[in-house]
Amino acid sequence: MGIDSLVGGTIWDEYSNKVTDLMNNPQNMGEITEEEAKEMGARLIVADFGAESCGDAVRLYWAVDPETDRILSSKFKSFGCGTAIASSDTMAELCKGKTVDEAVKITNIDVEKAMRDDADTPAVPPQKMHCSVMAYDVIKKAAAQYKGVDIESFEEEVIVCECARVTLSTLQEVIRLNDLTTVEQITDYTKAGAFCKSCIKPGGHEEKDVYLVDLLEEYEKEKIAAGATLGNEGGPAADFAKMTIVQRIKAVDKVVDENIRQMLVMDGGDMEILDIKENGANFDIYIRYLGACSGCASSSTGTLFAIENILKEKLDENIRVLPI
Repeated sequence: MGIDSLVGGTIWDEYSNKVTDLMNNPQNMGEITEEEAKEMGARLIVADFGAESCGDAVRLYWAVDPETDRILSSKFKSFGCGTAIASSDTMAELCKGKTVDEAVKITNIDVEKAMRDDADTPAVPPQKMHCSVMAYDVIKKAAAQYKGVDIESFEEEVIVCECARVTLSTLQEVIRLNDLTTVEQITDYTKAGAFCKSCIKPGGHEEKDVYLVDLLEEYEKEKIAAGATLGNEGGPAADFAKMTIVQRIKAVDKVVDENIRQMLVMDGGDMEILDIKENGANFDIYIRYLGACSGCASSSTGTLFAIENILKEKLDENIRVLPI
């Protein structure tokens, strides 16, 4: 999307003043020649990077002191939209005075934050976040060229969400620990998928090897394989003790729905799960009786005994049911 197509549209308000200023008046646009680099006693590095999804491209020029690895000068040429120009200009500015190793640590988030007018307001709309990713990628390309290594050597982990720089291992851990089941929940916890949305599912700005929907599907298969939910025949879960609190509550609810609730409803009552707490070797399940069950004499004797026995049989022998 060019600058002219934005004027008068509401999307213009989503850009910071810094971004709009740099779109029209970039401070580091240009090139560094071999002669200029030699005058500085520097080695010239020229790196190109393009985004296949939108056709934008950036060329980064570095003049690097070979004795200290410090970037003495940094300029760029951008072939793309106004956001790409602003992001590239900011990226070039951030590189100045840093060593190559320090420059590689500059992320797309650093670029975006440097373009903000205030710390809490994003500098660009979510769909343009990929422009700052391109600026980040060209830094890695220049550093790899300077050091004579492969660009992939700078990535220690697989990045699933380039915009928020969220790794595969982080996403897998967060999904498991919090029993996440939707993309919206993943975004709430990690910010992955909040910007250009390419990492959510196929068809976005960038093609990915792994998408958020793949990770959710993988986790669901893991739960089924591990017996985190009950089997088709109502058999016991594989290991109640290894479940998260959310998984335990879901497992208990499932047993209640399939084996207990109908019995209570027939007598005009019901029950709800309030909490599950570990107490030494025991799992104390706190319940509240509803309807007729709340005043029934057997709610603390026969009915309670039946509920507890079913949960022990289906889930874990160390379960205790405590009505409150």
